[in-house]
Amino acid sequence: MDINKQYEEYLYSMDRSFAVIGGVGLSQLADQSQLTLDTEYGTVVAFIIKMADNNVLFIPRHAGGRGHVPPHKINYRAIIMAIKQLGITRAISVNSVGTMQGHSIGSIVIPCDFVDFTHGRPSTFFENETVHADMSEPYCPQLRSLIRSILKEKGVDTADVIYACTEGPRFETKAEIRMLSNFADVVGMTGVPEVVLAKEMQLCYASVCLITNMASGIESSRPTATEVLDVLTSRKEFIFELLYSIASHMPIERECRCHYSIDDGTL
Repeated sequence: MDINKQYEEYLYSMDRSFAVIGGVGLSQLADQSQLTLDTEYGTVVAFIIKMADNNVLFIPRHAGGRGHVPPHKINYRAIIMAIKQLGITRAISVNSVGTMQGHSIGSIVIPCDFVDFTHGRPSTFFENETVHADMSEPYCPQLRSLIRSILKEKGVDTADVIYACTEGPRFETKAEIRMLSNFADVVGMTGVPEVVLAKEMQLCYASVCLITNMASGIESSRPTATEVLDVLTSRKEFIFELLYSIASHMPIERECRCHYSIDDGTL
């Protein structure tokens, strides 16, 4: 397959284009041609979707040849590198999360910071040199502002939250949630190292988090995968509606400092 011809139209509108990294429930898109992107870190399954006259690269992070890829086995480096190789400078991540602060099930929240409790995941592109990426503002303020304004226009309440990322694939214990709730608002398994790697590649990156369940111990009922999937299914149409609105309002110019995230960071 001639990769240049395949992406000719996409590359033409690159200035207003962006990538979407989809989570659970967003792994397959009907009526869309599946693409395969090769990187030095592995192969990535992707689609190109037309949204508001923009070609948007859609990468389902859990897609794999043997079915659903669990969060601790996702090839985050390949995903971010595929985006970078195509010259895309912005990425919107869709994540399902549990709330530790009583947010309504099915509501949308926007991370402004994170705490990392993962372990064993490759979390940097710089294995053989010391590069300190600036994480003082891990999520792009321009993209976060855009998402907030669109949700406000739609009459949808949202909140800025701190995202705690755990290793998975198990749910957290009640004791872990009691600890995490002291310094985070929501908990998930896929936000890190994705956001870190995006920062290392100087991308603008923001996350749209869908509250799918109460975290363990918040209510008497226990969290289940069925509950998560049910909420994702019920809100899938709205998530795509939101992504279309983001595509139609995506500014051409980057007015943030994300592209300076590793400047003066190398020892």
